[in-house]
Amino acid sequence: MAIYTKEEAKAIMDRALKFSKADGCEVNLNGSNSGNIRYARNTVSTAGARSNQTLAVQSNFGKKVGVATIEEFDDASLEKVVRRAEELAQLSPESEEFMPPLGPQQHDDGVGYIQKTAEISPDYRAAVAASSIEPAKAKDVTAAGFLNDSSSFSALANSKGLFAYDKSTSLNFTVTMRSNDGTGSGWVTRDFNDVGRFDAEEASRIAIDKALQSREAKAIEPGKYTVILEPAASSGLLGNMLGSFNARSADEGRSFMSKEGGGNKLGEKIIDERINIYSDPLHPLVPASTWTGEGIPREKTSWVEGGVVKNLAYGRYWADQKGVAPLPFPSNGIMDGGDASLEDLIKDTKKGILVTRLWYIRNVDPQTLLYTGLTRDGTFYIENGKLKHPIKNFRFNESPIIMLNNLEALGQQVRIDGNLIPYMKIRDFTFTSLSDAV
Repeated sequence: MAIYTKEEAKAIMDRALKFSKADGCEVNLNGSNSGNIRYARNTVSTAGARSNQTLAVQSNFGKKVGVATIEEFDDASLEKVVRRAEELAQLSPESEEFMPPLGPQQHDDGVGYIQKTAEISPDYRAAVAASSIEPAKAKDVTAAGFLNDSSSFSALANSKGLFAYDKSTSLNFTVTMRSNDGTGSGWVTRDFNDVGRFDAEEASRIAIDKALQSREAKAIEPGKYTVILEPAASSGLLGNMLGSFNARSADEGRSFMSKEGGGNKLGEKIIDERINIYSDPLHPLVPASTWTGEGIPREKTSWVEGGVVKNLAYGRYWADQKGVAPLPFPSNGIMDGGDASLEDLIKDTKKGILVTRLWYIRNVDPQTLLYTGLTRDGTFYIENGKLKHPIKNFRFNESPIIMLNNLEALGQQVRIDGNLIPYMKIRDFTFTSLSDAV
């Protein structure tokens, strides 16, 4: 199916809204075209393509709400789905926190759609797989990877006159390389809106090199170490930290952002003054939708400035309770970095550990943002500015707040999972035990 234009999407949604007899009606129309290829043991295992479009109708009578969906857009089908949503609403109990549909809003036009990404072909996907498999075979390494690309659109319209539209493209790639002796592992992830920024050969080469370099890892004692965290190692911890920038959970005493005795930490310094974090849906490297699922506009927003909490996110209900304007959760996270490359940070480290990534991250204490998890796919001991040897993986117990208060240096930014995160050197990172997993 084709990706609907703004005009095509609005025409379908306007037809659906005309059938509404409820107090309020909201229509969401979404669609995507996607393709993928998967390979393991140096052989392509699956490949495919998918196309789908879905229309969802939410009807309300007062605070009683019902939702129904459909994938056919002729008039009879549209009337049927609207009637079903209204029927469900009449049967539903009242939702005390229901907020009625918004009126018209002003949204910036998104910048996340790249035509060349939308035109990725099966031949291109096969070439990406080959660019991993062939060099892996040549180095006595086994490759396992997955590439998924998509183009999509989202549209929202309601009975109050609001209309919003966005379309975007994405490419996501991960590859794991294992040395054939079973002792080394390397991993890389890449994601872009613009396929022109993706270099499959470069990504695969990094994973292969790490697999070979990490063979026959040595055990060292757990403890507190200076670490250099690649962006894939810090993204999970930082994402969990940003998730705590929720005004309601803070005001209700349920998060790290809560203050003893009530209130929240808005305006307080919580981390190193070199840390600045913001979100921007129009950032050219990490573009995102310029509106939320309710139609609230997303704009560039500062969350941490000079280590100080500048904003907390307010949903519509909690904003209404507190008498403030809603502020959406960030659509992306952008953390300012420095000029140093990964190589520069390694050269400036007398003793430390390089961490490729952290995984299996789990919450230990939400009040202190303490997390545990494991290193994986390339952990190396640094001595006198050089990678001396691979080391066995660790379990860690660490809080991103403590981590960002122990900042030694910031390096260059890298896109990871739709965010921009710099390489970071951190002192006194806590490793609690060894892990035998490769």
